[in-house]
Amino acid sequence: MGIVIFLFAYLGRWLDEKYPNPNEIYVKIFVLIGVALAFYNLNRQLKQINESEQK
Repeated sequence: MGIVIFLFAYLGRWLDEKYPNPNEIYVKIFVLIGVALAFYNLNRQLKQINESEQK
């Protein structure tokens, strides 16, 4: 989970350095996308664990 968020933050930081803007918008957007993907992946894994325990 942390690795996904870190990688998206790193990508956002790289884009902010490549295409400068005053609000660092790329890092903010990519961190939010990384958090959403991490929670989606966590939810998917928890559902899979729950289904395997019920069988």
